[in-house]
Amino acid sequence: MNVRVTTLKNGLRVISDPMPGLETAAVGVWVDTGARHETAEENGISHVLEHMAFKGTAKRSALQIAELIESVGGHLNAYTSRDQTAYFARILKDDVPLAVDILGDILLHSSFDKAEIIREKEVIVQEIGQTYDTPDDIIFDHLQETSFPDQPIGRSILGTVGKVRGFDQSMIAGYMKSHYLAPKMVLSASGAVDHDRLVTLAEAAFDGLATHGETAMEPAHYTGGEFREERDLEQVHYALSVPGVSYTDDDYYTAQVLSGLLGGGMSSRLFQEIREKRGLCYSVFSFSSSFADTGTFSVYAGTGEEHIKELSHMLTDELLRASDGIQQAEVERAKAQLKASLLMGMESPASRSEVHARQMLIYGRILPTSEISESIDAVTVADTQNLAGKLFFGVTPSIATLGPLKNLDSFDRIAARFS
Repeated sequence: MNVRVTTLKNGLRVISDPMPGLETAAVGVWVDTGARHETAEENGISHVLEHMAFKGTAKRSALQIAELIESVGGHLNAYTSRDQTAYFARILKDDVPLAVDILGDILLHSSFDKAEIIREKEVIVQEIGQTYDTPDDIIFDHLQETSFPDQPIGRSILGTVGKVRGFDQSMIAGYMKSHYLAPKMVLSASGAVDHDRLVTLAEAAFDGLATHGETAMEPAHYTGGEFREERDLEQVHYALSVPGVSYTDDDYYTAQVLSGLLGGGMSSRLFQEIREKRGLCYSVFSFSSSFADTGTFSVYAGTGEEHIKELSHMLTDELLRASDGIQQAEVERAKAQLKASLLMGMESPASRSEVHARQMLIYGRILPTSEISESIDAVTVADTQNLAGKLFFGVTPSIATLGPLKNLDSFDRIAARFS
């Protein structure tokens, strides 16, 4: 791995990952701030800021930003998560200087024009509405809020319509000034890139970044409980979580393997037992979500009103059964899937640049692919069974459901099975 890292005088870390033979590059900036860094009054402002960064700077209009990158065949995008915000471009190798310049411009010199703010807030209101109208999307917001109620990590990334409409120019600009700090940001590029050239470009484009501000993060506290919403739908959407592991937990890779063998593919236990053998659903899967200080282990399935009671029982049974009787072949399949996904992702410049940036923000270093593979290989049957025992026994689950719910057991009856 030929990854190089340079820390600029202001604290911004610059990562380059050349991939010989490519004619394109991916370059982006990852900021170590997201929805969980917001106060209750600020809920949704990280996402609004992400949108507004593209809506004009001191020297470029929103249209000029779009035209500049697209006139060279490039692509510019962004996303907001609970812990980070990212701005990234995919371009031809000769256009790396343009991409870095645009990224620096939108992150240091956004104008936050009042008319643009008014328009973009309405766009985000429509995005919130679209999410609410998508049951197998909004269900996970409800699940997160149920797991971590009244906490930044539990609130919706998009915020509420009322909160979003209340944000003004001074609030958005102030949030950026206090949270977008050079030591909390990483410029990461992969593909057809040269490290020394990238550092020179970064020094010019990001020289004015602030170095001090307020980025405090409220510690997470898992609670558990239930969210139910009756809706006139064809299916019941059912999601369940228990406390999981953080990024730095010794069981991090074990949790990934456990999730893979339980609900990570067509050969997984949940897929085989619930879909293939019983035909109770079309979609069923599990996933392990990690954060800096906490995590959750979750399952999701959608089924018809008449099957929801049986489905909820089956999901719980499979989780509890995982503490005993896991087979070596299951673990090996799950590990092979994890490693294949890792290696396939490393063939994409966009994926590599993101992985390296996130690793730097989370661990303070780049993890060699060989180190990750070795950690996955080291997971044993006993590890997965022991973790299942810790995760699924003696806990209060979080359950979120949407749809026709009259046949679903009470929360107390479902929760009692985990006690």
